[in-house]
Amino acid sequence: MFSFLRLNGLIVIIISGYFFSSASVYASPIVRIDGSSTVYPIIEAVAEDFQIARRGAVRVTVGISGTGGGFKKFCRDELDIVNASRPITQLEMEACKKAGVQYIEMPIAIDALTVVINPRNSWSKTMTVDELKQFWEPSAQGKINNWNQVNPSWPDKRVKLFGPGADSGTFEYFTEAIVGRAKSSRGDFTASEDDNVLVQGVASDIYALGFFGFAYYIENKNKITAVAVDSGNGGVIPSARTVENGSYQPLSRPVFIYVNARSTSKPEIQDFVKFFMENAAELVTEVKYFPLSPVVYTTNLESMKNNKLGTVFSGESEVGVNIEEVMKHEARL
Repeated sequence: MFSFLRLNGLIVIIISGYFFSSASVYASPIVRIDGSSTVYPIIEAVAEDFQIARRGAVRVTVGISGTGGGFKKFCRDELDIVNASRPITQLEMEACKKAGVQYIEMPIAIDALTVVINPRNSWSKTMTVDELKQFWEPSAQGKINNWNQVNPSWPDKRVKLFGPGADSGTFEYFTEAIVGRAKSSRGDFTASEDDNVLVQGVASDIYALGFFGFAYYIENKNKITAVAVDSGNGGVIPSARTVENGSYQPLSRPVFIYVNARSTSKPEIQDFVKFFMENAAELVTEVKYFPLSPVVYTTNLESMKNNKLGTVFSGESEVGVNIEEVMKHEARL
């Protein structure tokens, strides 16, 4: 709860027992963050706890323009941090280099990208990777319109597809993992950067099929049903157990933040990143994502301390990676 009062010409905001004046708010340093809607719940939780812990001494602004949209701003030097649901791409690396923006890459959690159906759907509770590909590959547009065209035992009813937009890292990873090439997809589906729109679309149509991050599924599991994905060893439902033991494949993937190297000269940025990494495991779990090992968060702090610039990835989404092993690779700009 919060309230306002005016005192000696200043507006005083009272939030949960803490007091902030308009003068202190406008004088506070700002941590500027934007990017992935999938990663947003993690960043929102960290930002909220950080601001409470610092009693208004630092403000954190968090936008949602998708991973691609966030990187566009980041590579124009408009952000301190971009959150991303996939590694930085080659084109984004080139854009940042051209603008003189250097960055420190930090994996922060594992997300189980979740395929979802309407709860009244009784026929496709398990789907193979090939079946998903048949629905989503570019050649399906205008040809694969009904459920029974992929599996004859499924109903002769039109499928309604829902997924993130082209600027989304979740879209890129899904197409890489399922279709075999990032951003390679049919275009005649309902796309939105707002995952809640996708949830409502699937929840309102028995013949719907969609995908988005695990946290949005968990928040709405009374409205939608997760599909068990069969990558060759039987259907597997996303869960803490199946993500940790590696059986939920190929849709388990790391998510990231990228810190503007120039911004690390600011005490508030160093303070925010330190707070983030020291509390990551608890906050990531709290918002229904899967934490990485403690050594990863320690390594992230060492990367900032040692100014380890660039990415250890190849400039594209990579399926089935071991984060601890990949982080040992030499970074490149």
